[in-house]
Amino acid sequence: MAPLRFAANLDWLFREEATLPLRMEAASRAGFRAAELCFPYSCGARELREAADRARLEVVLLNTPPGNDGGKGLGAVPGCQAEFREALTLAVKYAKILKCPRIHIMAGQIPLGVERDAVAALMEATFVENLRYAADILAQENLIGQLEPINSRITDPRYFLTTPQQAAAILKKVGSPNLKLQLDIFHCQIMDGNLTENLKTYFPIIGHIQIAQVPARHEPDSPGELNYPYLFQLLETMGYSGYVG
Repeated sequence: MAPLRFAANLDWLFREEATLPLRMEAASRAGFRAAELCFPYSCGARELREAADRARLEVVLLNTPPGNDGGKGLGAVPGCQAEFREALTLAVKYAKILKCPRIHIMAGQIPLGVERDAVAALMEATFVENLRYAADILAQENLIGQLEPINSRITDPRYFLTTPQQAAAILKKVGSPNLKLQLDIFHCQIMDGNLTENLKTYFPIIGHIQIAQVPARHEPDSPGELNYPYLFQLLETMGYSGYVG
């Protein structure tokens, strides 16, 4: 039974450092050997590659760009297919230079003033279309695409993809082996709970796991709802071999 491997999410950790290269150094000093760079696009990819090499860090995950309005991605946003493809191209460029195997394909938000039910079918169809395009591109580069449900109760009421059930249904429609579920236990607890069964149910399609304490998204060992020693033991028992961010 192999021990879990942890990656520092540098969008959340070591924020006292002003730049991503400095956060990489801080993560390395703290003992991390891997990092997630959610939004690396304010730095040059070569600069980040050199920083990762100096810090002896493996970059294991990055996100697609958030969109021109600083939103939450473009994957499911109708009418933005061209912008989505441009964003994916940039993400793939960074992933190749950083030797990062996984890209979180952000779904995006429901338009302001529009009810979720009114646009759910159109946004799902758009997401499926964009994911099929992305899957072909990623397969050519030997990369994995990730879908992460984000809770709509605390974090973002307008985010389109909110539960692992919804993500699994979309992944099934797309039908690509190089698209996986990115399961953030923080979001899953808030939306659905039932973590043991959810981890067992979706384990075959999970490509990456993230953690934080609930409800305030603090450190996993801080006071809160979740018993991480139990969850870590469960993941080890199940043979999880990916990273935990």
